[in-house]
Amino acid sequence: MNSAADLSILVLVTKATLVVQVVMLLLIVVSLASWTVIFGKGFAIRATRQETERFEREFWGGADLGKLYEKATNRRHRTGALERIFEAGMSEFLKLRGREGESGPAILDGARRAMRAAYQREMDALERRLQFLASVGSVSPYVGLFGTVWGIMHAFTGLASLEQATLASVAPGIAEALIATAIGLFAAIPAVVAYNRFAHDIDRLASRFETFIEEFSNILQRQR
Repeated sequence: MNSAADLSILVLVTKATLVVQVVMLLLIVVSLASWTVIFGKGFAIRATRQETERFEREFWGGADLGKLYEKATNRRHRTGALERIFEAGMSEFLKLRGREGESGPAILDGARRAMRAAYQREMDALERRLQFLASVGSVSPYVGLFGTVWGIMHAFTGLASLEQATLASVAPGIAEALIATAIGLFAAIPAVVAYNRFAHDIDRLASRFETFIEEFSNILQRQR
């Protein structure tokens, strides 16, 4: 490569060694998958937060528990996470209260267990694919570094056949190798930022869910 045009990114990528090209392709695929997860998870968490706020306003606005339960049951496939937790607890409470011989503590314990099970299902759904972002953020820089090291090794190996090594002769090989590290960082940085943000948002939602479970349990204790 004898001109500045030969050092364009496209030329460097196309003339890179096969191993470096495979590393670049892998990182690009991982980056695209990571962005897909980021957008999908971002929309899901936003929708969950909005649905939670809506149900909390409705619940604490003095609505009748029976009407809320009936509404949640009728629109089961369009309810939010907190509403499904409420439905699980209310359903178990009504079921146990209708049985003969069930004591008050047993009824409350059953309702609380049902809400805890629903809570765990909702948390599993929110946290799904979150570990993928963590893996991308931690592994991608090393994969890119591997491509860089391999490319630099190849560049210096090629100098063995030259009688006089110059910067111009080694620069293209090093430049094409460094692109792998750049792509690795491009894949890792958004994944790390998104993971930390989503983990924080999910923790806040989890706290709201747990608080609701305890407060609703106290309401059911008075209802029994």
